[in-house]
Amino acid sequence: MTEHRKLPDPPKTLLERAESLFGLGGFKPADMPSELAPPVNRRVKKRPAPVAAAPVAAPVAPLAVPVAPPVAVAQPAPAPEPEPVYEDVSFPTQVHPISREALAIHGLIQPEGQVTELLEEFRIVKRRVLASVAKARQQGSGAMAQRVLVCSPLPNEGKSYCAVNLALAMAAEKDSEVLLVDADFAKPSVLKMLGLPKGPGFMDVLARDDLKVEDCVLATDVAGLHVLPAGNHTTSDSEYLASHRTAEVLDRLTRGAPGRIVIFDSPPALAASPAAELAKHVGQAIVVARADRTGQTALEDALTLLSACPDLKLLLNAAHFSPSGRRFGAYYGEEA
Repeated sequence: MTEHRKLPDPPKTLLERAESLFGLGGFKPADMPSELAPPVNRRVKKRPAPVAAAPVAAPVAPLAVPVAPPVAVAQPAPAPEPEPVYEDVSFPTQVHPISREALAIHGLIQPEGQVTELLEEFRIVKRRVLASVAKARQQGSGAMAQRVLVCSPLPNEGKSYCAVNLALAMAAEKDSEVLLVDADFAKPSVLKMLGLPKGPGFMDVLARDDLKVEDCVLATDVAGLHVLPAGNHTTSDSEYLASHRTAEVLDRLTRGAPGRIVIFDSPPALAASPAAELAKHVGQAIVVARADRTGQTALEDALTLLSACPDLKLLLNAAHFSPSGRRFGAYYGEEA
């Protein structure tokens, strides 16, 4: 006979175990009330009472009142500013003859001599200088365009020789004149090369307020050529050049003379500081380099010191070789 036993109950779930242990009595949703109590913390906004709109009055046309036109009152014209009155500047008329023998000794251009290779070369140089002067004037450089500085990197490279020859060649121009200024205060040589007497000069004017620069200028027997000596050397040459008086003195050298070219023979740029100070007051500078002596580094250093000048030119001195084979002078019947 088959034995019938009661099958074991299936295992209870986790929720059923929790109900049997804690007596939760089954899970069912809470009773939902039929009406909810009104909230006690909420304010009821009251609608504002309607306001009756005010009647709008009909626009009233403005009365036409005749208005007189404004009367123009003539204002007095502003008085023009008075133009600055400059004192007239004129150079002394006493003529100092230039020694032709001294010119020959130093190998300089003879004003009344024949056309030579030297004269033709400096004619080319002066044409370049005058062209730069005209260009600087068009650009508004004023009197600064009329000033030319002749310098060299080191001593014994021919800067005074070139400055004097350039002045002699430029004095022959029909539309301009030249003033040669010896600005090599420590070792002046212009007066000796031209055979002119010594006297007060450029540095004396810078150091003394009671001395006028035009009174120190020497007129020569070469038409169109004037010379300003260097004056007495001081221990503060560079400081005097850096003062405000320098601009005033240089202005007097060209006042009332737009056709005057001022050529400065300055000390070597790498040997004395006045050259760099003068470069701030000139429109162009000619740096003389000797073909058999001037080194590239010295030339580059000199150009750096003179960089305040807006126009720097190089002039090769004592060059005996010409790639084109040109020889000036023979064309005029003289072999130089």
